[in-house]
Amino acid sequence: MQPTMAKPTWLTILSALFVLLSVSTSLAAQAPSPSPNSSLYNTFLQCLTQQTNSSTPLSNIVYARTNPSFSSVLQNYIRNARFNTSSTPKPLIIVTPLQESHVQGAVICAKTINIQLKIRSGGHDYEGISYISNDPFIIIDLFNLRSVTVDIKNEVATVQAGATLGEVYYRIWEKSRVHGFPAGVCPTVGVGGHLSGGGYGNMLRKYGLSVDNVIDAQIVDVEGRILDRKSMGEDLFWAIKGGGGASFGVILSYTINLVPVPETVTVFRVEKTLEQNATDLVVQWQEVAPTTDERLFMRLLLQPVTSKVVKGTKTVRASVVALFLGSADEVVTILNKEFPLLGLKKENCTEGSWIDSVLWWNDDESLKRGDKPETLLNRDLNSAGYLKRKSDYVQKPISKDGLEWIWKRMIELGKTGFVFNPYGGKMSEIPSDATPFPHRAGNLFKIQYSVNWDDPLPAVAQNFTNQAKRLYSYMTPFVSKNPRSAFLNYRDLDIGINSFGKNSFEEGEVYGSKYFNDNFNRLVKIKTAVDPDNFFRNEQSVPVLP
Repeated sequence: MQPTMAKPTWLTILSALFVLLSVSTSLAAQAPSPSPNSSLYNTFLQCLTQQTNSSTPLSNIVYARTNPSFSSVLQNYIRNARFNTSSTPKPLIIVTPLQESHVQGAVICAKTINIQLKIRSGGHDYEGISYISNDPFIIIDLFNLRSVTVDIKNEVATVQAGATLGEVYYRIWEKSRVHGFPAGVCPTVGVGGHLSGGGYGNMLRKYGLSVDNVIDAQIVDVEGRILDRKSMGEDLFWAIKGGGGASFGVILSYTINLVPVPETVTVFRVEKTLEQNATDLVVQWQEVAPTTDERLFMRLLLQPVTSKVVKGTKTVRASVVALFLGSADEVVTILNKEFPLLGLKKENCTEGSWIDSVLWWNDDESLKRGDKPETLLNRDLNSAGYLKRKSDYVQKPISKDGLEWIWKRMIELGKTGFVFNPYGGKMSEIPSDATPFPHRAGNLFKIQYSVNWDDPLPAVAQNFTNQAKRLYSYMTPFVSKNPRSAFLNYRDLDIGINSFGKNSFEEGEVYGSKYFNDNFNRLVKIKTAVDPDNFFRNEQSVPVLP
């Protein structure tokens, strides 16, 4: 019977402070026992100083709630404004490591006082689980650990977990115009969460997921040790390539293979509404997008909008947004043959370098404005909007009648839309158990349910989140079943939450089977082996065996 860590209470936290004297690790001498009047902050800071053998004050990287900078440090990387309110639970302490030993010490000290540890690399987890909790908790925020070392000769890069995707793309561009990396289109996403959850972008049909191109990693485990692929072993290395790193430790860095990109790539956007035959276009998109040339990625955005043809009525707009790893002439020729309803013309296309396409996908007006690659270094701090996201997988094409029924439901709801991301290509070639991410062959496309709003009133948030839930319910006949699969990086607490009580495994299986399908049980075994007391946990982490 493996023990499960009980939820900490304030009494157990205070009691645990006096255990520090007995703590002994290979990293440092024993931590001193605090006086009865010591605050949690002072106790933690003392422990961290001892564990890191620091001769310089660490108070500049450890923020208590009373620190004037606490709020800005917390809010800088909150990417969903739903979780930036006065009633949102706040951490007791935020640790912003400057070096790896600070992470090691923070793990040891949090474990010693039996307090939950949250790990944040970019804050884009849609449900905010890297920076909120209903239990007392500490955040390790990795934004200072952001180095990107690019080795073009060997076509690899080592990227710290706190770097953003924009920084990764920029550093690759600095060294080469014909190399890239297959990851997300939002440049402010943090590497640690993106890669540990799978990571995908607009080159996945050619090169697979981000984690399919990871060759090494560094992680701080529950004992405070830094492990690489060799010392952690292949099981743990497999688990942190799509199983969510925060279940197993603190990811410090990933080493990735760079991929070749042509000197000229092409991007385009074509939009049609229902009055312009969008329904037939979507029927044909389902046939073409997952089967066409693997160099071509055609995302489909579907949104209820006000009609420009019949004023005062609602319609649905379909937008095909694409990247082709080649010239405009070539992609126009391909699609005129395979996807005639799109009506693609060369004047719809924009040619440029791969880094130009990165800028365009982030903002398709960027090239018109003359934005430079340096734009990708902007972290856009403290700029969150309100949003809700959910996910599904489609394994059989949706009929024209089915689509027309869906359009009616979308228009009734008012604002929630879809993002259809096609699979096929490389995604159908990689086995479903190659990484914890299981959604490979057999999936035509992934759905993201997407709604954004600006009004901070809780009633408005409830309305829009309910819209997304209702559309998700309406889609039940059209999506994967047994299980109804979901994508870990589109984190969604609606599909299950773990309270880590006596039914922890059963609760974890509810969401775990959706995120990981048949790979869930292997993840549980690895978790039980490396973190049997379940120190690294969050609302949807991998549970330990009962």
